[in-house]
Amino acid sequence: MVFSRGDVSGHEDQAIDHHDPRAKITIVSWDGPDDPGNPYNWSLRQKWTLTVLSVFATFITMTNGTIITVAHEAINEHFGISDASFPHSYWPVTSWAIGGAFSSMLVMPLMEDFGVRWVFLLTYAIFLCFVVPQAVAQSFAALVVTRFFAGGCVAILANTAATVIGNVWDSERSRNMPVSIYILTYLAGSSVGPVIGSPIFQFLSWRWIGYIQLMWHGVCFPVFFFFFKECRGIAILAQRARVLRRNGKKAYSQHEIDSQETSMLRIVARSATRPVVLFFTESVVFVSTLWSAFTVGTLYLFTQSVEQVFAGLYGWTPSQAGYVQAAIVIGECIGWVGTLFSGKLYFNSASRNTEVPGTPIPEARLYLAILGGMFGISGGMFTYAWTSYPDLPWIAPAVGLAMAGAGSVIVVTGISDYVVDAYSKYAGSAIGLIAAGENVFSGFLPLAAMSMYSQLGFQWASTLLAFISLTLSFAPILVLVWGREIRARSPFMKEAIIERRKSIDSV
Repeated sequence: MVFSRGDVSGHEDQAIDHHDPRAKITIVSWDGPDDPGNPYNWSLRQKWTLTVLSVFATFITMTNGTIITVAHEAINEHFGISDASFPHSYWPVTSWAIGGAFSSMLVMPLMEDFGVRWVFLLTYAIFLCFVVPQAVAQSFAALVVTRFFAGGCVAILANTAATVIGNVWDSERSRNMPVSIYILTYLAGSSVGPVIGSPIFQFLSWRWIGYIQLMWHGVCFPVFFFFFKECRGIAILAQRARVLRRNGKKAYSQHEIDSQETSMLRIVARSATRPVVLFFTESVVFVSTLWSAFTVGTLYLFTQSVEQVFAGLYGWTPSQAGYVQAAIVIGECIGWVGTLFSGKLYFNSASRNTEVPGTPIPEARLYLAILGGMFGISGGMFTYAWTSYPDLPWIAPAVGLAMAGAGSVIVVTGISDYVVDAYSKYAGSAIGLIAAGENVFSGFLPLAAMSMYSQLGFQWASTLLAFISLTLSFAPILVLVWGREIRARSPFMKEAIIERRKSIDSV
């Protein structure tokens, strides 16, 4: 998930110094602070329309990652693939996730320089092209390869909502609800994939999973085309400048001038290398990446372990195991309610902040996340583990799934919000890194599920995962205790503190 706050603050039009070689160029900017074209000044109806469209796109595209997992046996049989010694049937999901890891780091910066609308629409059209081979693939290799590119497209489409939210909502308080809804749709989209795929596979065939996806994505494209407005400030100003140039005026936005002095290759290179620097030099980013990546990877692991556990205990079919994963989605919805309470704790912390008085303490974002990790994910995995007995009803391990689902939303929301608040200017790079980590864990962690649950047993395999999650949940407690000292040593966090102080002084 990549959060990016749009640069939509403008100034009055100004001309370049006549001694400059670019003399007589008009700089196009906002027509004052109340310019209705500035996305921050849009009506609530306009803001929520674009927000709902973007989070809906997140939800429907994320289902593409896991929707085919319920049909793995039929796909194996059709292409002559065996899972006897290794879960080869999961490679289409692994390639999908790895494609997402690459594109989120390399392509997302294009939205920063060219705007959101056309990057989104072009990516969506390409995604549609790669949904077709998922239905008609004539070889397993073709399915794996096309899924790689589809996953790359989905990473861009799913993260568009984060960019939109940063561009149209101008304060932490106003962004709190949209961000929590976005993360819910991001995680629930992956978890609901098997639930949607189960009836399609049960009553039709595995190829119809691709056909029906093509139908609903195709129907949605005209909706996005006509209602998905541009919301990136620099793109709107560049569009105004182009209109003036067509009328014979030498007008440019400041971003257009700056872009002429910096090559796109350099921009992309800078965007791609900064996350690596953050990962190896910032302990907070390192821990946050591992914690969030393991959390999301666990949700994908359920697509493998749930079928193995419920088939082994109750003799369920893959479709029945797909249906029970609705418990995860229900838990995620419950967890979303918890994130609203987390936001209240965060904003109330402003009264206790002595570092930057009047602003919330960044670490307050982690209060509920730590509890969500301990009692939600870890507690849910322990419940899932020690209720996995054939003499106990199926609802018992399903409760464990719901607990893990609730914890996942609380944890990922807390991590994302904290990193955005603590790193501010570099939030896009930090969150881009976390998104890449989530994709890598989602792609490879489930590959170990079959051997783990076969060799360790249902109880101890889930217990191992619970202990790992519990350990990761304890690490952020150190951030709560020494958060101020950690920020004082971090050059990236220092910039965020300076920006906060400036914003307070300017009010």
